[in-house]
Amino acid sequence: MKYLVKLFVVTSITLFCTFAIAEEKVAFLDMKYILNNSKAGKEAQSFLKAKVKKTQTQFSKSENELKKIEKDLLAKKTILSKEDYKKKTNELRKKVRDYQDKRNKFAENIGKIRADAKQELLKNLDPILKEYMIEAGITLIINKKNVVVGNNNLDITNPIVKKLDTKLPSLNLK
Repeated sequence: MKYLVKLFVVTSITLFCTFAIAEEKVAFLDMKYILNNSKAGKEAQSFLKAKVKKTQTQFSKSENELKKIEKDLLAKKTILSKEDYKKKTNELRKKVRDYQDKRNKFAENIGKIRADAKQELLKNLDPILKEYMIEAGITLIINKKNVVVGNNNLDITNPIVKKLDTKLPSLNLK
């Protein structure tokens, strides 16, 4: 009799938990799509691409100048005295280090701008997701990359992108 009561209690709890879980509403969204295809995300990408392209052209010119200086220095190696050659070599090395430092600083700067833009988008996306959860009665939102298989009716990416576009049409990147 004692075991029968325990079995009844365990079965009741299991059934109650199953019903509670069945009432939960879950949705998923594609964060990568939202970050890349919202108006603000596209604008940020365009800004970064233009900045990289412009600076890349400048870096190419500097690199070509350094190669030309190196070529000239190697051609004049037999003409120059040992001290002059060493001095010019050291000057060239310093220029190359400066060039590499500028390139590294630029890469860090682009990375920082990209991270700041992403952070700003996510900061504005959070209240939109919370509001949408309340409106639609959703209990849990999962990133699409973590979903193995799901019904397309549970994908809320497009409505979220539309809401984000109205709330944040642009990022002010400089």
